[in-house]
Amino acid sequence: IILILLTLAVLSIYAQKPPKPHVVFLLIDDYGWANVGYHRDPPTEEVQTPNIDALVAEGIELDRHYVFKYCSPTRSAIQSGRNPIHVNVLNIPPTYYNASDPVSGFQGIPRNMTGIAEKMKSAGYATHMAGKWDAGMATPDHSPLGRGYQTSLHYFHHENDYWTYYVARCSQENIVDLWHTDEPAKSLTNPKTCSQENQASDCVYEDELFEQYVFDVLDNHDPSTPLFLFWAPHSIHTPLEVPKEYVDKFSFIDNKSRRMYHAMVNFIDSRIGMIVNKLKEKGMYEDTLIVMSADNGGPIYGNGTSGGNNWPLRGGKVSNFEGGVRVNAFASGGLIPKERRGTKEEGYICGWDWYATFCAIAGVDPTDEKAAKAKLPPIDSLNMWPLLSGQTKTSPRNIIPLGSPDPPEERMSVVPTIVNGIIVGEWKLLVGNISQDSWTGPRYPNVTTNWESTAHHLSCGTGGCLFNIKNDPTEHVNLASQEPTILAELHTHLKTAQASVFSPHRGTISPKACEDAINKYNGYWGPFVE
Repeated sequence: IILILLTLAVLSIYAQKPPKPHVVFLLIDDYGWANVGYHRDPPTEEVQTPNIDALVAEGIELDRHYVFKYCSPTRSAIQSGRNPIHVNVLNIPPTYYNASDPVSGFQGIPRNMTGIAEKMKSAGYATHMAGKWDAGMATPDHSPLGRGYQTSLHYFHHENDYWTYYVARCSQENIVDLWHTDEPAKSLTNPKTCSQENQASDCVYEDELFEQYVFDVLDNHDPSTPLFLFWAPHSIHTPLEVPKEYVDKFSFIDNKSRRMYHAMVNFIDSRIGMIVNKLKEKGMYEDTLIVMSADNGGPIYGNGTSGGNNWPLRGGKVSNFEGGVRVNAFASGGLIPKERRGTKEEGYICGWDWYATFCAIAGVDPTDEKAAKAKLPPIDSLNMWPLLSGQTKTSPRNIIPLGSPDPPEERMSVVPTIVNGIIVGEWKLLVGNISQDSWTGPRYPNVTTNWESTAHHLSCGTGGCLFNIKNDPTEHVNLASQEPTILAELHTHLKTAQASVFSPHRGTISPKACEDAINKYNGYWGPFVE
């Protein structure tokens, strides 16, 4: 009898509905369009994503989901609710600092912008983050904790090693990038001997570390409290590293980069399945909205050594062609109305639209008053819940400015912000030189790959190249000469967007970052400006 009563007590706790829905956001790094199962028809043995495919089948495939063309700007956009042209278009390291600008003189999100987790926390949500941050490090305000996440396990840079967690050096010393909420995660660091070749029993793969952290968050969470969980795995970003058992599963792939990439995809897919099962075990799944997005298209540069593939789309990561900015995405979970499950949404949604969407679900005003007081750009985010829930059939978004550094290839330097592309309805305008003027095949990279995608540019000049991306999603036909009226209209929209860009001077690499990494944090990266 006692055992039955205890069981009923536990079940009653798990069955408690939260006053507001749980939200889980999954941001996968460098995830190529052709590297997910639901984009491969017919299926291929190389792409094994059964858990993602199941979530898409039970949810809404977001077929026209747009982000920035590379990492840090997309992450800054999602956290701040702004198009990158109004927050950050640079991929500079988090060690940059401009002392003359205490608000915006840093990498990532300006200090006085309100993060989505701050909004969710103000609405009564428990807020947690795991994985890649890449939206600022210089001050405690720039960290996940400073942006509203009550706890986090993360790294600050664009990438680190999956086994040693090293990234960059200071005075010939390797520095670890692994941070736990408000301090270095020293107790979680692997032995220095761990590597892709030496996966000893005491070596923990970084994405396993993050996945276990997400598990712990869910295990310790009271389901009656709404949860906002932001999970951003390191995968599938370089270096291409993954536990050996997953590499062995794909031994039939002859090209090493493609083999490693698909093994990493399969690893993350398996972990997504485990997290979904945990949500169900906790009785939380039916009250949860799960959103997944890539942070940019798959990387096809470096002669294919990064492993990504965006077939049949044109281009890839670091390009404003569709292969760089139109990405894998879906919304799923029990919160999706039954009549919307198993559907494909063709309306435009941007990564920064989740800010207003989550605020609407949480019942909080998305307006960023703190930013307004600092005279920073307002949010660009639009509430997509009416579209996702079926209350409306049309996306509220019809225009998407596509930003870039000027010049575009200087993404890791402090240069001005420009708008060198824009989508208006079914039309897309690109101006200037657009990198990665190329299409890959269904199996890329392969043993015959011998080319450098970044060496191929489409010269659109000031007049521009015009594509109908609804009729021609692979951008094969430039209609600029045939549609002069539409071309002129898009130029007007582009000019308007250009007039609004945010382009602060973010400084230079600060020696204080290394000083604190060595002396204050004993070999770990962390905030270096008070």
